[in-house]
Amino acid sequence: MNFKNILILFALGLAMLSMNSCVDIETAPKNKFTDNNYWTSQLKAEAVLSMAYSQMFGSDYYFNNEILSDNAFNGRAGSNEYKIAMGIADPSNGRFSGEWSSCYAGIKTCNMFLEKVDKVPDLKVETLNRLKAEARFIRAFLFYRLTNWYGDVPFFETSVTVEESQVILQTPAADIKAWVHQEMEDIIQYLPTNLTQNAADRGRITKGAAIAFNARAYLYDNDWANCEAQCAKLIGSTTFGTYGLETSYSNIFQPDNEYNEEVILDMEYVNTYRTWDQMRDLAPLTAGARLSNIAPTQELVSSYRMLDGSVWSDGKGYEGRDLRMDATIVRDGSSWTTQTGENLTILTSNTSTTADAWAGISSSNRSVTGYYYRKNFDKTSSTGSFFAGLNLILIRYADVLIMYAESLNEQGKMTEAFWNQTIKPLRERAGFDAAFCAYPAAPTKESLRLDIRQERRCELALEGTRVFDLRRWGKMDGSETVVSGVLHGDKFASAGSAFIELPPLNYDKFFFAIPLSQLDINKNLVQNEEYK
Repeated sequence: MNFKNILILFALGLAMLSMNSCVDIETAPKNKFTDNNYWTSQLKAEAVLSMAYSQMFGSDYYFNNEILSDNAFNGRAGSNEYKIAMGIADPSNGRFSGEWSSCYAGIKTCNMFLEKVDKVPDLKVETLNRLKAEARFIRAFLFYRLTNWYGDVPFFETSVTVEESQVILQTPAADIKAWVHQEMEDIIQYLPTNLTQNAADRGRITKGAAIAFNARAYLYDNDWANCEAQCAKLIGSTTFGTYGLETSYSNIFQPDNEYNEEVILDMEYVNTYRTWDQMRDLAPLTAGARLSNIAPTQELVSSYRMLDGSVWSDGKGYEGRDLRMDATIVRDGSSWTTQTGENLTILTSNTSTTADAWAGISSSNRSVTGYYYRKNFDKTSSTGSFFAGLNLILIRYADVLIMYAESLNEQGKMTEAFWNQTIKPLRERAGFDAAFCAYPAAPTKESLRLDIRQERRCELALEGTRVFDLRRWGKMDGSETVVSGVLHGDKFASAGSAFIELPPLNYDKFFFAIPLSQLDINKNLVQNEEYK
């Protein structure tokens, strides 16, 4: 059956999927999923696996992660991420508990699936192994999310009882990460490539996804040699799949171009049945949005260079910039085509009379920075509500190229040939002049590091990865003032002809707090030092 149809079956609850809302380690999942008489067909088994896919990651954290970085600002103070970014979050913060419970809910689903799926009669060995490999990937992905945010966390590969969950100890983060890497190596043999995968199975995990995720996990630990080795499997070889760069940057994120050659791993959505609607609080108000919840910062906008490669400076304006900027961000004078096909010009200057005009504090609904989101706008989404069926990309080939470039450079191995294989094609797609796309003259490791980091920021902007890059680069531990500092919005006359100054961020912690609710349940859990 088509994978999208299986998602629809799950969304409609047609496969006996009566599962409780999952809160803590010991509360999910329950009831019918654990009945021995449930596991009677592949379709029912796949419905459970579809549940695990849906728990792997969500659109809310995909967008809200940007608030934890210098790329975006939460203009409506009071959200969980806003409190974290401001350094005023405590262990009762809803994001801390939500991340914890959602990950463990998915892990429970995966463990149960792996323990029960063998009961399904007449399931081909090849199919069984593939389904198990997918569940193992999702479980490893979730454990990595946990250890990446919290450090040492409870770890288990089988279902635990309520009693066990109340006394389980934390496993060192290094041990969990080593297990994640080994899982990725072990499951590859059972997964298809994106070429051998049936068209009906698009959206499922592939060999390429396992390798790319493994590379990212190594990258986040600055393990350059292993990150390089994983990336090399996907660059210049078709053994584990065939990937490439889309010709048009903006086209990567269009609903009529899902499953393009750049996509390695994404979150699957289906119009009407499984949708996301965050864009109604990210898009321009005059385009039908409800309000501006998260707004791109001037720091992000300023990072996009001029097409000749020169660094942007005040007075140069919006024109003649890196093409990725207008494909990612809406600014004063941007064009916008609505879901009904109406062509608009978005005006955010305070000299305008439109709803998007920035006029200080006169409207709490407008963008606090004068900028709005464009990336991931689904032009086929429902008007007004913005319910979208567009898949959200978690890892794409451009990321692999940049990871490869960074890993090579940090080992002192970058050459013109490697540059031409990684950074040059990204700059060419972004519209830069040939001279800037070429390998720099007399480069140093330090100068190339700045180039690669800048490319990473602009290429992956507003895709939820910036916070993890800042952490691993040491820019959130007080050694360098990047996130612990004042951010800005656009420059308007009503702001005194200066860039809008936002409240200073103070997110200098490397880990989330263990949720207070979990500390109350399990007295063996040890809180992270930063929150004691």
